[in-house]
Amino acid sequence: MSQQLPVIVAGGGIGGLAAALALVRQGFSVKVLEQSPQIGEIGAGIQLGPNAFHAFDALGVGEKARGRAVYTDYMIMHDAIDEYVVGRIPTGEAFRQRFGNPYAVIHRVDVHTSLLEGAQETGRVEFLTSTRVERIEQDADSVAVIDQHGKSHRGLALIGADGVKSVVRAQYVNDPPRVTGHVVYRAVVDKQDFPLDLQWNAASIWVGPNCHLVHYPLRGGEQYNVVVTFHSRKQEEWGVTEGSKEEVQSYFQGICPRARQLIDLPKSWKRWATADREPIGQWSFGRATLLGDAAHPTTQYMAQGACMALEDAVTLGEALRVNGNDFGKAFELYQRSRVARTARIVLSSREMGRIYHAKDVERLVRNDLWKGRTPERFYDAMEWLYGWNVSNCLAA
Repeated sequence: MSQQLPVIVAGGGIGGLAAALALVRQGFSVKVLEQSPQIGEIGAGIQLGPNAFHAFDALGVGEKARGRAVYTDYMIMHDAIDEYVVGRIPTGEAFRQRFGNPYAVIHRVDVHTSLLEGAQETGRVEFLTSTRVERIEQDADSVAVIDQHGKSHRGLALIGADGVKSVVRAQYVNDPPRVTGHVVYRAVVDKQDFPLDLQWNAASIWVGPNCHLVHYPLRGGEQYNVVVTFHSRKQEEWGVTEGSKEEVQSYFQGICPRARQLIDLPKSWKRWATADREPIGQWSFGRATLLGDAAHPTTQYMAQGACMALEDAVTLGEALRVNGNDFGKAFELYQRSRVARTARIVLSSREMGRIYHAKDVERLVRNDLWKGRTPERFYDAMEWLYGWNVSNCLAA
């Protein structure tokens, strides 16, 4: 009887859909519980390292994702005050040869769509929308997830992929968020409205005192992603609201005119007051485990949030495979394989935010960090991150 139960996934975002695909590939049926009225994504562009493409391939949606991505020629960091090139990393053929996959940028919706299509095509994934997890009960053989209507959903196990404000994490860990005071504004701008002198096929960042700006092409170069980040003057509360052009402009005094163009472009902004959480050593609890932002919410400075969720899903599937689909053993191996790597992302992201936002003498140190560094030395420094793939994901 119990083997006919599905595995329950809380959350229908990128992590939840990736988990569903990984579970189906191990022979399970899956029930996805999503609190929103429809399965979908909000947001703008995200960056995809080679590790993300390794994960897409392992989940069976590599071609779908590749067809929607824009492949960059390089990553580049400019000082936003004087346009000095702090670092430039080619992401062409030598990069692909080194890591086995490209670097790309893509709209978050296009990642989600690729995973959703893959999940729907399996015929093994059921979606329930407008369903919010309220609490979890479990015994030796199953879990029961109780929703906001009091209905119980029974499954073999629960994957808590319910995001940065995870209800599953709240029940088992209940740790506070760490509100950063950093505010992120995100928007997408059509090509015809985007400055010609910034239409580079690159993941570009302009770093300034207590702020930075990012831009890169999306959807075949027909749109551009624009992201601006600054240290807020006021006490922030974690969440997403509508943004104000006046607020953005007030934070970017002293920035060179070329970079300043970016903050005048968007007609509407979404405003994220950001937070992460301290890394934890345990995120599996009996027949429940955490995945993606629920397990290791991070700031955006490493551009690895979605990539880590994809890696989690693949690693979970592999842990189940080598343990004969024994959830207890698999969850323990999955957690052991992921804790240090994802904690490194959380902590590195905090430090990268400091580097981006350096001022005064620290800014001068930042601008000297990578002077004269060859592409090969950049690639060596990235090996720990981009060298991940399905064959080594359990090595930790």
